[in-house]
Amino acid sequence: MARKLYLQNEIDRVNVLTDYGLMDSGKDPDFDAIAEIASGICGIPIALITFIDESRQYFKSHIGTDFTENLREFSFCTHAIASTEEIMIVEDARKDTRFANNPMVTGPTKVVFYAGVPLVSEQGYALGTICVLDQQTHTLSSSQIQALKSLAEQIVDKIELKRKVASLELANEELLNANVLIQKFASMAAHDIKNPLSSILLTTELLKKGALSNNDTRALRLTEVNISSTKSLISLVEEMLEYSRAPELLFARKQKINITSLFERIKTLTTIPDNFLINFQSTLTELYFSSIAIEQILLNLLSNAIRYNEKQQAIVQVKLSEDLTHYILSVTDNGNGIAEENFEKIFETNFTLRSNDQFGAKSNGIGLSTVKNLVTTLNGTITVESVVTEGSTFLVHLPK
Repeated sequence: MARKLYLQNEIDRVNVLTDYGLMDSGKDPDFDAIAEIASGICGIPIALITFIDESRQYFKSHIGTDFTENLREFSFCTHAIASTEEIMIVEDARKDTRFANNPMVTGPTKVVFYAGVPLVSEQGYALGTICVLDQQTHTLSSSQIQALKSLAEQIVDKIELKRKVASLELANEELLNANVLIQKFASMAAHDIKNPLSSILLTTELLKKGALSNNDTRALRLTEVNISSTKSLISLVEEMLEYSRAPELLFARKQKINITSLFERIKTLTTIPDNFLINFQSTLTELYFSSIAIEQILLNLLSNAIRYNEKQQAIVQVKLSEDLTHYILSVTDNGNGIAEENFEKIFETNFTLRSNDQFGAKSNGIGLSTVKNLVTTLNGTITVESVVTEGSTFLVHLPK
């Protein structure tokens, strides 16, 4: 996709940025890992992943600084996204007429060196940058410059992937009751999810080779985490695609599932904020069930427990057990709680208790209704017990 000219398309650029929901979207471990890799590879203490709207620069990730935003007029990255170059490097801002009088240079931050690569969306708009900064001069090698460009591509792939996954999840939830969920998901997922994931995996494996050759243990550890997470997502997509070709697999293809592996996979697929303590417990070492079904139920319930808990120290307890005829799953949190009069309503499609979750994302009232429909389809039951401000427990019984 050709890069759009900045000045001619600024209104459209900001509108696209808004559609992606990137401004003030909160911390993300995936992006933080990429920023740490950028810092490690370049040997520069400060690395940022930023997005820029009409007046402000928001730091999605900020390694080496506690600042989370900047005024656009003082931002080096504003110049980077306006440029037609693939990377903008300022080796000494004190000698650059564009920045010599910039408060970021003359003030307490004393920025001297800057290198930033624009993050260009599929539509061709530069939404922000990945950049590194320091209070002293640097010269980047060609391999470091290429690494920054590769990391920028990976960030864009993740942005596009997250948007498409969110769109697909919404479509999947809406279509489940109409029995056409899987068919539409399959055709979209093959192109819109597997391709970006494969690109992310390839880029990360290349970065891993660079980390090995440079003996950079921190970057190596982060790339290995990224590779593991990406492979887990690819595996999940492949399972969904296989299920789409034969929906009866949800019932027929039961398999032995190692509980430890199941819990580790759920952790990999879930973004867990720093203030959350997630405890997984099981009286079982394995269960015999549909892998994709139990994962979807767990992921939805755990995601809900995280989204609607604003406690300073949030706790979620996930337990798996069994009786003679059923597997029993419970997810307990110390979150906002639910009033008793809403115990049945929360499982209705489009019913919401509030408009936004703790991260500011709009609630669509579909997640719990999807779980309810899935559990019912499996001939199981789901109930809730809750006290407002104290927390909730969702209890699921699934026949063996």
